[in-house]
Amino acid sequence: MMNRIFLSMATVAIGLSAIAQDLPKPSPLGEVKQVVGLTNVDVTYSRPSVKGRPIFGGLLPFDKLWRLGANANTTITFDTPVLINGEKLDKGTYSMFAIPGKDTWMIIFNTNSKQAGEGDYKKEEDALRVKAKPNTCEFTETLTFDFDAVKDDRANLQIRWEKTLVSLDIAANATPQALANIKEAMAGKDITASTYGNSARFMLDRGMQPKEALDWAQTAVKMDPKFYNLYTLALAQAANNMYKEAIDTSKRSLQAAQAAGNDAYAKMNNANIKEWLPKVK
Repeated sequence: MMNRIFLSMATVAIGLSAIAQDLPKPSPLGEVKQVVGLTNVDVTYSRPSVKGRPIFGGLLPFDKLWRLGANANTTITFDTPVLINGEKLDKGTYSMFAIPGKDTWMIIFNTNSKQAGEGDYKKEEDALRVKAKPNTCEFTETLTFDFDAVKDDRANLQIRWEKTLVSLDIAANATPQALANIKEAMAGKDITASTYGNSARFMLDRGMQPKEALDWAQTAVKMDPKFYNLYTLALAQAANNMYKEAIDTSKRSLQAAQAAGNDAYAKMNNANIKEWLPKVK
């Protein structure tokens, strides 16, 4: 009798172990993150593969709602408000859906981020719908989200599968927060050369406040005359139409960069000198 009890318990344990086992999923979970300006963007999705099947217009019929992945639906999180293809979207976590069409896709951002998929979808919970044009791309076996053209406050979120590419423009204006961060840093007690140099470079990259950028770049060089601070000072001088001074500073930065073995800064300085020489009066 006791042996039968132990045997029964062992059988149950084996059964539970089999149920709990961790096996590879046909559509494994994926995640891609990107900072756009000062905004953190996080996409989590399950990644189905083509496996020899026709996808758009086949496995996924045109003009039908799709969870933009497999298993649980795809979610995207923004920690600040953004613009998607020029349309406003508040910060938060959203479920993403798509309605693929032959000529136009509808991309949907839905406020219910916990739903399981198409069966739970409610249109009234949509926060935003934007249209996107599908383009042909190189064959992609597994559904892939990635970011391209990440520059300043913008990036393209790309969705690629089979031979189809859909891209969304994400814009996140970082300027107000960056200016607030600069103001706070400048009011601090331990201001470093990097504080001045980085602040100056931000202003120059955005085409803002060239006189303040020049003052900060000059201070950075006085505190630490490294080739990168000299490079920023040259840019600031050029932004204030001081091309002769900018060329002289670029030559100093070039020599320092060459001594440090930094080919990238050497090339950038040479390019600037060539550009500015005709502007010297």
